[in-house]
Amino acid sequence: MAQDRVYNFSAGPSMLPLQVLERAGAEITNYQGSGMSVMEMSHRSKVFDQIFQDTQAKFRKLMGVPEGYKVLFLQGGASSQFSMVPLNLMGRTGKADYAVTGNFSNIAYKEAKKYGEINLAASSEDRNHTYIPAQDQLKLDPGASYFYYCSNNTIYGTEWQYVPDTGDVPIVCDMSSDIMSRPVDVSKYSIIFAGAQKNLAPAGLTIVVIKEELAGQELPYTPLMMNYQTMIKKDSMYNTPPCWCIYMLGLVLDWLEEQGGVEGMEKIKHGKAQLLYDVLDSSRLFTCAAEVGSRSDMNVTFRSESAELDAKFVAEATAAGFTNLKGHRNVGGMRASIYNAMPVEGVEKLADFIRAFDKNN
Repeated sequence: MAQDRVYNFSAGPSMLPLQVLERAGAEITNYQGSGMSVMEMSHRSKVFDQIFQDTQAKFRKLMGVPEGYKVLFLQGGASSQFSMVPLNLMGRTGKADYAVTGNFSNIAYKEAKKYGEINLAASSEDRNHTYIPAQDQLKLDPGASYFYYCSNNTIYGTEWQYVPDTGDVPIVCDMSSDIMSRPVDVSKYSIIFAGAQKNLAPAGLTIVVIKEELAGQELPYTPLMMNYQTMIKKDSMYNTPPCWCIYMLGLVLDWLEEQGGVEGMEKIKHGKAQLLYDVLDSSRLFTCAAEVGSRSDMNVTFRSESAELDAKFVAEATAAGFTNLKGHRNVGGMRASIYNAMPVEGVEKLADFIRAFDKNN
């Protein structure tokens, strides 16, 4: 790490690989001899079109996106998909299944109720979202237009370790906080979406992977810009896309390939997470919030026995160069978000800091 940089454990926008930032910095005023920054380019220019096509191809390759699926680069954040999904898919049967295992799936569930009959297929609220329901706990409706879940819960620190079996019902998944951290069989899903600001790029870009045959069934009052068919026909270019973020995504994907792709990243990220969980499980001061078997490799949530001690830990950690460790206001405690860009040495040093704090307190 550069000497003047902190270890940023923010849940998002999160840190980007230093190598990517340095490359973007070198190209910021004059991209590859074009005489201008990517931020200044027309999205219709040949130079930007090349960036766009290359980035889309790199994403398809690393994610393993099969034929029959489109990759869209949209705006509005993952939160816009809470409305876009039901607007485009609910028309099939007027019903949908939602699994609520955290804050964002709960918001999506409430939003979907505006557009149809929503069945709560599963909820982990009974234990404050500290676990992921098992397959046999899912109450599925075979007549649902789709089944919706969020694969990783940033606030509560839980992650689905399996893909739900929903029979013939299409699966929609919000992968905002663990996309590209582990291999995914895209063919099991009908829609995968993700805000880019955790694992992929700066805030402002939303990626949607959609099975093409699902588009074109939108509710009649679906706004133009919320229609998947509109975006598929124009290849995400109905209006000006988030050009700079798409360029940055391309740089991150190059970096990811150098780490051994998604398979290589899975080994690295699981090792980082396990290191932290081992330290916390052997600690006398701290306990992990999430239950074993449901723990996230992306967001490690933990706490001490008092809010005062939590505050002391966060203050001392910040002074030592570990920033954004304070837990979300909904749950308190601490949260270390260790997305792909967090170097192994950052996690090792945080583990050392936790051990020392444990010993001194």
